[in-house]
Amino acid sequence: MAAFAISSRAVAARRLLSFAVVVLALLGATPAAAQLAACDQPEAVCDSRSAVFAISAFDPVGSAVRIGPHRLVTARHVVADEKDVTLFLADGTPITAQVVPSGYRADLVFLEAGGLPPGPSLAVAEAQPDSALFTVGADVGRQQIRAYDAGAVTALPAQDHSLARLHHTAYSQPGNSGGALVNAEGYLVGIVASGGEGRFEAVPATALAALEEKSGPDFAEESAEIGAAIRICTTLIENNQATRDRLDAQQAKAIATACGRSGNRQLFDLAGQTLGRGGAGEAAVALFERGLAEDPNAINTRLGLVITHHLLRDYEAELPHLYWLMERAGDDLQVLRFAIQAGTWAGDTALAQRAFERLKVVNPQTAPAAERFLNQPPPRPPKLAN
Repeated sequence: MAAFAISSRAVAARRLLSFAVVVLALLGATPAAAQLAACDQPEAVCDSRSAVFAISAFDPVGSAVRIGPHRLVTARHVVADEKDVTLFLADGTPITAQVVPSGYRADLVFLEAGGLPPGPSLAVAEAQPDSALFTVGADVGRQQIRAYDAGAVTALPAQDHSLARLHHTAYSQPGNSGGALVNAEGYLVGIVASGGEGRFEAVPATALAALEEKSGPDFAEESAEIGAAIRICTTLIENNQATRDRLDAQQAKAIATACGRSGNRQLFDLAGQTLGRGGAGEAAVALFERGLAEDPNAINTRLGLVITHHLLRDYEAELPHLYWLMERAGDDLQVLRFAIQAGTWAGDTALAQRAFERLKVVNPQTAPAAERFLNQPPPRPPKLAN
């Protein structure tokens, strides 16, 4: 169940990266050294690295994008409830940037850095369906601001969903959160938010206008509440990563409450995974469904919901989501396996057969076992009480 593994890798990476700030500060490493190094991407993409910085806040390492003389934007989950962050200049010098209070519920927040020297800012544009996209962010291993290889748009932000994200295949990794997603012309089309299994998400850069409307001193109290929820939610998820034990009712309620209050869809997903694995299936389903209500194009969210229904043995509830996933992620082995099993046990033999035919193409070595399941399915497991 790779969707659950995504959260484990992300949390482990967050813990393991805690040494990086010390490395950068004490060894004089240059988080933006890639600005002077070779770059294989289009010239405008390579140039955009000068507007991206490594930062350290609640997450030990993240990225931030310069959008004005002293203003930057980053992912809210990198900051949580911190009031200040450490920002590293191109020569490794750390300076302090202030977090601008915000009541905006997307994964974005502004930073103000009075000590930021003159330099370029990125201009905003909308991603187009045929855009080549590039992640630009802090690469801890290389101690550089790096422009990664190109990816493509898989889904533009869903219309009439103000918090919907830009979905793409441009690779990103831990430390890139809050970095820039740019097009081949170097325009900022998104802020790196989350992803896994080759599917990545960014908050569209056009959301900066909405962030501006919800930022400033008047939002200090609301901002503190959102930030605290992010911190508590993340801590609770981390604390439950190392165990496979069932969650008790108090633990499940704490996770569902804090993560729900965070307003962060990435945390909805991670909390849903934790709750589902811990036996709190109903609470998990609620968070996944809340995420889909915000962004119906979120493949990882929908797959997490399918997995949770599968764990609950509620195979009928999986079917509409599996049909959707077959259209948009029909080569994913998890999708095909769940479609074969749920289709068989829920009586939708057409779905099961369709998934099997696709499985024979994309992973023929597993087809014999799937065929045996289709021909002689075991008795349907009884639905679990939550």
